Amino acid sequence: MDFFQRQDAARRNTKRLVLYFGLAVAGIVLSVYLAAIMVFAGVKAKTTRRPHQDYPLPAPQLVLWNPKLFGIVSLGVLAVIGCGSAYKMAALSAGGRTVAESLGGRLVNSSTTDPDERKLLNIVEEMSIASGVAMPQVFVLDGEPGINAFAAGHSTSDAAVAVTRGCIQSLNRDELQGVIGHEFSHILNGDMRLNLRLMGIIFGIVSLVTIGRILLRVRSSGKNQNPLPILGLVLILIGGIGAFFASLIQAAVSRQREFLADAAAVQFTRNPGGLSGALQKIGGAGSVLDSDHAAEASHMFFCNGLKSSFFNAFATHPPLEERIRVINPTWDGKFKAVTRFVTEEPPTPRRAAVPPPLFGAPQMAGFAAATMVSSLGNPTPLHLRYAEQFREAIPEEVRLAVREPSAAAALVFALLLDADPAQRRAQLAELAQRFPAAGRQVELLARVIENLAVRARLPLVNLALPVLRELRPADFQQFSATLTWLVESDGEIDLFEFALQKIVQRHLAARFGAPRRAVVQYYSMKPLLPDCAVLLSALAHVGHADAAAGNQAFRQGAPYLRASEGGVQFVPGAECGLDVIDAALNRLDQAAPQIKKNLLEACTRVVGADGVVQETEAELLRAIAETLDCPMPPFVTAE
Repeated sequence: MDFFQRQDAARRNTKRLVLYFGLAVAGIVLSVYLAAIMVFAGVKAKTTRRPHQDYPLPAPQLVLWNPKLFGIVSLGVLAVIGCGSAYKMAALSAGGRTVAESLGGRLVNSSTTDPDERKLLNIVEEMSIASGVAMPQVFVLDGEPGINAFAAGHSTSDAAVAVTRGCIQSLNRDELQGVIGHEFSHILNGDMRLNLRLMGIIFGIVSLVTIGRILLRVRSSGKNQNPLPILGLVLILIGGIGAFFASLIQAAVSRQREFLADAAAVQFTRNPGGLSGALQKIGGAGSVLDSDHAAEASHMFFCNGLKSSFFNAFATHPPLEERIRVINPTWDGKFKAVTRFVTEEPPTPRRAAVPPPLFGAPQMAGFAAATMVSSLGNPTPLHLRYAEQFREAIPEEVRLAVREPSAAAALVFALLLDADPAQRRAQLAELAQRFPAAGRQVELLARVIENLAVRARLPLVNLALPVLRELRPADFQQFSATLTWLVESDGEIDLFEFALQKIVQRHLAARFGAPRRAVVQYYSMKPLLPDCAVLLSALAHVGHADAAAGNQAFRQGAPYLRASEGGVQFVPGAECGLDVIDAALNRLDQAAPQIKKNLLEACTRVVGADGVVQETEAELLRAIAETLDCPMPPFVTAE
């Protein structure tokens, strides 16, 4: 499956999750209703029995259908489960960071000198560059000696990768890389959003236990028997049924996706020994988490985070032995003993086939238009080797800048400065007034990256995102306003600069309280055709100063929209302002995966109207794809 098919599969899994949830709720409603019939019928029979009666009372009739009681029970159960799920989803609205912190995670300082944490950050940075995914926040669960990890978030904008202390201490670099590659596959496949929804649903289902405990404490008054404590006990028992359903749902949704993530990690790293070695060490050291919240998040762990259940019937992960043999058929069946691994990050990168030209004139190597979209969401070992050397080639000044919020802001500003010396001086003077926290750092960083290749700008922006999330709210508002001013300050429409600005603001918006848009609102191309026309026309105008040539390029790409509802018309340049493009991208971001696939293929054909996409054009396409939450790996070729 390609990236878009995997996204569709995740959406179908969400629908299946809703079905399971509906069946579980129906079963719980029926169980509570029958329990209520029995409890209230028994209390009624006891209170109607009179002492010293000289004739026998008729046996009480058990009426199974009581519409009024059924309605009350249904509304009560739905209210409890619905409110519980809504409460949990609201608590998880901040994304992966909330999950990591609830499990005892600590955000890893980007300036850490701990060798294990440095190794972890380096690997996550390389995976981010290689896959085109914005750098997630990285957490360590210090109090967990077992070997485990997880990725959580609603999207790449609020994603977090967390590992246990035992994971980074017990695994060597190749093994840890295999684990992180597995978690990045969950990010790329859209599994994270499904996992968070599953957490909310499970919390709602088991909320009945909480209500049952409250009712159990209610005391009777006078001579009347209060049925509420009895009902509370029943709710606790039924809450166990809810937990049973929750475990079934977790197991049904999670198991197969773990095999897919293992396969993707091996394909990404081309090192099955690394992932296999990590799994073998887990067999020797264990992966159980001590956190009280481990049960509700167990479906998102790298390996089973709970103690073994009855015959592993409700295990959220396939057996270790089975996962290892799929990766390594020659495995001897023996788990590895675990000892403390001494981390020694290599001071120089390992040999790579693709030295990244970060400085100097940009390469003019072309990329076949037909193959560009197929690389989306499918990073390869070539991309990973490129990322390793890219990270090592980053100048020290830039490396330090992505470790502190104001310096990271200065780096983003420096990447967007105008090439004209006079215009640049005016921008620097205004920046000192608009964002004083960046101070002189903008000018210093601008000198360091003056000859930076186009292909380096998007990865550096993505690497700066985690620390930019640590800006204070007031500083973020100032940063965002300054960024918008900087892009528009030269009076020219630079689509690449605009896309970088939009990427930064979109990824930071969720952190600073902006409402999250609906995931998918458009399943048909028809309502989006005007937006597609704007974007394709804007790309045609960027590549062709002549309107006739731009129209011809537009016509080469338009058929790839595969719009059966009608055609699209070329939009004049005067009608393709940044505000129009911004509105179009916001709507297109809410399209179904297949629509995005057709759109990106059409964009590629417009930019590569001559059959070849140059490096500057390829980076523009990567930036456009990123604004649509479709991260593209860097375009690299082997020597």
